[in-house]
Amino acid sequence: MIAVADCRAADTEGWLTAAQQAHIHERDWLRMLAPRACGGAELPLPDVVRLEQAIAAQDGSVGWVVTLCAGAGWFAGFLAPERAREIMATPNVCVAGSGGPTGFADRDGDGFRIDGRWDYASGAPMATHFTLNAVLRERGQVLLDDAGRPRIRAFIVPACHVTVEATWRSIGLRASASHSYRIDDAWVPADHGFTIAPKAATAPGPLYRFPFMPLAFVTLGANLLGMAQHFLALARPLLAGRRHPATGLTMIELPAVATKLADVTQAIDISQREFYLLLDAAWAAAVAGADVDAAALQAVALAMVESCRQAVDAIYPYCGLQAAHGDSDINRVWRDFHTATQHAMLVPAD
Repeated sequence: MIAVADCRAADTEGWLTAAQQAHIHERDWLRMLAPRACGGAELPLPDVVRLEQAIAAQDGSVGWVVTLCAGAGWFAGFLAPERAREIMATPNVCVAGSGGPTGFADRDGDGFRIDGRWDYASGAPMATHFTLNAVLRERGQVLLDDAGRPRIRAFIVPACHVTVEATWRSIGLRASASHSYRIDDAWVPADHGFTIAPKAATAPGPLYRFPFMPLAFVTLGANLLGMAQHFLALARPLLAGRRHPATGLTMIELPAVATKLADVTQAIDISQREFYLLLDAAWAAAVAGADVDAAALQAVALAMVESCRQAVDAIYPYCGLQAAHGDSDINRVWRDFHTATQHAMLVPAD
C-alpha cells in the first residue's frame, strides 16, 4: 500500500519520497519485464498490466514511473545477454529514457560516440541507466536507410554519462520527475545499441515476441484506467456531501447527476472488460507463437482511455471547490490524469 501522506509530499516536492522509492525496489517492480536469464521476473504481460493499473489507482506518479521504467527494463530482452545481465545486476537498477531521436551516435572504433538532448525521462532522478534513440552518423555524415530516411538506433547508456536537467514543471504527475537529459560526447561499446523488434530479441520468451507499440499502448492505458477509477472513488463522497444551492439535495441525490455517475462508471467497466479480454487473447496468441493483432489492441486501449476521459470530465464539475484546491487529493488525481492524457501516444486522432 502506498501511503497517501507520501503521495501528497511527493507531489509537493516534485519527486517520489524515499519510502516510495524503497517500496518500488523492495517489490522489484522495475525488473518485472526483464528476462529471467538476466535477473528479471519476466512476468506475463497481462499480469504486469493489471499490476500497473492497481499502482496507478493508488498514485498516478508512482504508477507512471513504474510503468515507464519497467517498460525500459523490457529492452533488456533485446540487448546482448551478457550486457543485459550486467545492467540488471546493478543495485536498485532503474532504466529511464525517451523515444525521440533527438541526438546523434557516431561510429567510433568498436563503439559509438553519443551526443544530444532528450525530453521526458520519467524517473530520471533515480535512473541508473538511460535509453535513447539516436540518428546514426559516420564521419559526420548521417546514414540513410533503404527508403532514404535517417537511420535510427536505440542505445542504453549508464547514468554516469548523463546530465539530468530539471525541466519537468507540469501541473500533474509532478512526482514522476520526467525531466530532460543530455549526453555530451560519451563513448559506449557497440553492444549498448539494440533493435526493438521481435526478430531482434535476444531473449526467447513470448514477452519479447510481443510487438512494442501495443505493449506501450496497453501499459499506458492501464495507468489512465487506474487514475480515472481513483478519481471516481474520491468524487463519490464529495457528491454525497455537497448540496445543490437551489434544491438542498446532495449532488448524488440529483437524478441527472446520479444517472451520469452510473453511466460513466458502467462505460469504464465495459471498456475495462473489453480491454482485458483482448489483451488476454493477444497474450495467448504470443505464447502460442501466433501473430498479435496490434491494431485491435491499440484501438481498444485508446477507446478505454477515451471512456476514462469522458468519465472524469463529466463528473468533475459536480465536485465543488475542493476538487479545484491544489492541495486536495482529488485535485492531485485530476491533475495527474489530465497530464497523462497528453502523452503523444494517447492523443485522439480525430
